[in-house]
Amino acid sequence: MSNPNELIVVPLRKFYKESLNLVRKCKKPNRKEFMVIARATSVGFLIMGFVGFFVKLVHIPINNIIVGGI
Repeated sequence: MSNPNELIVVPLRKFYKESLNLVRKCKKPNRKEFMVIARATSVGFLIMGFVGFFVKLVHIPINNIIVGGI
């Protein structure tokens, strides 16, 4: 069997180094970038909400027809 150091420690060290490099390269968005991201996220939430609403709106009458509710 291989050395336990090769199986556990080496991948953890590599992951740590890659994670540290990622954090060093990241930067905080300025106000303009943040507003673009926030607006896009808001539009996505609204679209998903409307899709869910309309699916539910269509599902209720179909369910009443199938189940035969009063």
